[in-house]
Amino acid sequence: MAETRTAAPVVPDGRARVERAALDLFATRGFEQVTSDEVADSAGISRRTFFRYFPTKADAVWGDFAGHVARLERLLADADPAQPVLTSVCAAYVEVNDYPDAELPLLRERMRLILTEPALLAHSQLRFAEVDRVVARHVAARTGGTPTGLLPRLVAASTRAAATTAFEAWLAEAGSPLTRHLHLAFDEMAAGFPSLRG
Repeated sequence: MAETRTAAPVVPDGRARVERAALDLFATRGFEQVTSDEVADSAGISRRTFFRYFPTKADAVWGDFAGHVARLERLLADADPAQPVLTSVCAAYVEVNDYPDAELPLLRERMRLILTEPALLAHSQLRFAEVDRVVARHVAARTGGTPTGLLPRLVAASTRAAATTAFEAWLAEAGSPLTRHLHLAFDEMAAGFPSLRG
């Protein structure tokens, strides 16, 4: 009889391990009740190493958000110039938030903290502003305007609001696909809320 080999468990890298420990602690005890030192202890690293990965404990909630924003920027840069601007923005939002099933439980923990934890709200606004700048620059480049103009800023703010609302609906509906909520939100917004028309 052939020997059955069990696959060795995948050990996450240091940054991912810290992030996982932080989210677990924040979810069970509350964000404000957990210190950076406790996160470091839980992850099996020193306090100094924790701060090499994340400047603050709030940053641990967001994980590699810079990579997320950079990917959104690449998707917008690669968008078909023949495609309507709003369609390009919405499609990029959906694609950048199309996570593998294995990552969804962690994403739920992360987004629940980001969208409901009062202590994270100010930090969240700073992060969301990074997304808005990327979208506004894209809209400005496509329309010949400036990123600080009304239209680029309006598109950036409204598409982010639609995406945030889709995340909130997804969190409230266990087992539902995130991309379905994103498509629904963007379709409603782009078509001028057709569901409201009697």
